[in-house]
Amino acid sequence: MARYTGADCKRCRREKQKLFLKGAKCESAKCPIEIRPYPPGEHGRGRTKDSEYLLQKREKQKCARIYGVLEKQFRGYYNEANRKSGKTGENLLRILETRLDNVVYRAGFAKSRDHARQLVRHGHINVNGRKTDIPSARVTPNDIIEVREASRNMTPFQVAVAEAGDKTVPAWLEVIPSRLRILVHSLPERPVIDTQVQEQLIVELYSK
Repeated sequence: MARYTGADCKRCRREKQKLFLKGAKCESAKCPIEIRPYPPGEHGRGRTKDSEYLLQKREKQKCARIYGVLEKQFRGYYNEANRKSGKTGENLLRILETRLDNVVYRAGFAKSRDHARQLVRHGHINVNGRKTDIPSARVTPNDIIEVREASRNMTPFQVAVAEAGDKTVPAWLEVIPSRLRILVHSLPERPVIDTQVQEQLIVELYSK
């Protein structure tokens, strides 16, 4: 399966902002973007002319990197969003937010989306009582996501219980830390999605 194997911190530096790909490290003084707040590479400090296309391309790259999605899958999500009624950009973000790995991350059960993806892939998560090991699986209203009984004593989940309440959980989700359970009440609307992307630029890029 294709996946990115390079340094995550270079991705943040390329976008000139924190994408929170490394969990706790992103909040510390060791975060590379705090030390080198310019793009990586020999010409990282050079001035570049930001054309309209470049701005659109960078916004798409930033969004895909935040959610850990490669180009082919991201394009598929865009095509799906474009077929739905409503605003395409908002539909796209809603699709990305309802991925199972993102829900596990949003609930505070993992320090990053990469970590959440690993927990799902290793079979530690149930959806409606059934083991689901596909990170891209999508949740729907009234779904119940919970950590499998056999996995609840693992360190990541014990830390999640101990730190319950430290992380803000989106309004469309409800977390029951004592049972390591997540309730999906609704699909997310744009005002409650705090991902810092300008989705209209992505729509403009793919609409060409």
